Amino acid sequence: MYEDILLPFDGSDGAAEALHHAAEIAHWADATIHVLFVADTTRDSVTVVETRVVDALVQEGEDIVEEAEKTLQTLGADYDSDIVQGNPAPTIVEYAERYDYDLIVMPTHGRKGVSRYLLGSVTEKVVRLASVPVLTVRMQPDEQLVFPYENILIPTDGSAGAGHAAEHGFSLAASLDATVHALSVMDDTSLGLDVRSTVAGRQGEQVATDAVDDLFSGAETHGVTNIVRHIEHGTPIEGILDTIESSDIHAVVIGTTGRRGTDRILLGSVAEKTVRSAPVPVITVGQRE
Repeated sequence: MYEDILLPFDGSDGAAEALHHAAEIAHWADATIHVLFVADTTRDSVTVVETRVVDALVQEGEDIVEEAEKTLQTLGADYDSDIVQGNPAPTIVEYAERYDYDLIVMPTHGRKGVSRYLLGSVTEKVVRLASVPVLTVRMQPDEQLVFPYENILIPTDGSAGAGHAAEHGFSLAASLDATVHALSVMDDTSLGLDVRSTVAGRQGEQVATDAVDDLFSGAETHGVTNIVRHIEHGTPIEGILDTIESSDIHAVVIGTTGRRGTDRILLGSVAEKTVRSAPVPVITVGQRE
C-alpha cells in the first residue's frame, strides 16, 4: 500500500505525534519514512557566527532532523532524511512528486518561530496542491490516534474527484480488513418550504443515494466486504463530524476536487474544513492534472 512515506518535520508536539503515527503505518506497510526539513527561504535566516556566514534555519533543521532520526531508530523504523531550502508548501509538494512518494504525513499545527511553516494554513496549502495523498493529524489533549484503522469514512458527492479518493480508501480498507462507511450529505440548508424546494430536496436525496450506491459497487470490486451506508442531511462538514462521532471512525479519506466549477471549490473547502476540525486522521487525495 505504502512503500515511501514523506514526513515534513519541525519537532513540535504535533509533529512528534505525526512521527509516531507514521512509524506505526510504516511498520504495518514495511515502508521507509523520509524525514524532510524545509528551511524557509521566504524568511531572512542568514547570520554570522564567529566570522562564518551560516543559515540559522538549516542549522536548526539539522538538530530537529537528528532528534527525529533518534526517535525513529528507537521505534525500529526504516528511515532517511533530507534538509532543503525553499518556500515550504510548494517545496514539500514538489519534493513528494519528484521522488514519487506514496504518502505525505503532516500535523495541522506546528510551533512558532523557525518552524512556523507547519502551521495549519501551510499544511492546507499542501493539501490543496498535492497530487500525492496527504495524511493530516490534528492533535488535541482529548484526542487519540488509533492504528490499524478499523472504521474508515469515505464521504462522496458522486464526482470523479470523490471517486478517485474512494479508490485509495478502498485499497487501504482492504489492506487493513477495515469497515468502510460510505457517506453522502444532502445539503438542504438553503432549501425553503415551497414546492420547488420539495422537488429539489427529492432530487438531492436521489443524488446522495446514487453516490453512496456507486461507492458500494466500488468497495465490493476492491474486495471490501464490510460496508455501512450513511445518508445525512445538513452541511457536509456537520455530516462528516457527526458520522465520525456516531460510528467510531478512525480515519477519513476524502477528495480535494469536486464536480466542476463551484462544486470543485465547494468540495475543496469541505476537505480543508475536515482537515482542520476532524478529531481523527484525514487522508486527502487529489488528482494529477
